[in-house]
Amino acid sequence: MSSIAARTYLTPEEYIAAERKATLKSEYLSGEIVAMSGASDTHNLITMNTSTALYNQLADRGCRVYASDMRVGISAGISYFYPDIAVTCDKPRFEDDVFDTLINPQVIIEVLSDSTAGYDRGEKFIRYRQLESLQEYILISQDQVQVDHYLRQGKQWVLSEFSALEEVLPLVSIGAELSLHQIYRFIEFEIDDALQTTQRV
Repeated sequence: MSSIAARTYLTPEEYIAAERKATLKSEYLSGEIVAMSGASDTHNLITMNTSTALYNQLADRGCRVYASDMRVGISAGISYFYPDIAVTCDKPRFEDDVFDTLINPQVIIEVLSDSTAGYDRGEKFIRYRQLESLQEYILISQDQVQVDHYLRQGKQWVLSEFSALEEVLPLVSIGAELSLHQIYRFIEFEIDDALQTTQRV
């Protein structure tokens, strides 16, 4: 989760050097520093539910599932982000021998909030699309049951929307799937002053 309020300017080298010493994470857009804010209970649950579901399906195949703290570097746009989840089933490649900046994710997942939805759908997605390895981009709402799935098809990105807990989202590039029941496990939504619980035991 990011906040676009606090900004300053650094070279990529200055950013990486500072970030490796920092106690708080920041993202980087062509010299512009974007400070990251903390995540809500709902955001953390969705991230954990989703990353766990993917790990359970993919670990035996040697795929890597990174949640929140793995930085992704985009050399074409000179950008660095911390996606909520990044997945690669190829051999992971890193920017340098510190191994803390992944450069070949196949799937990136972001959990949306009111303050970051526009950023994740707009500027961030524009930058992510510059990654040749990226095949699927997934946006998960934390305020309602809504998952947007973008699949690369040639030069186009095709959008599919999922909004029912009974639906299953296929991740074709890595041979996995995500049930919306899994994604939203333990999440409660307030609808017309009544709580709708999607908890599954």
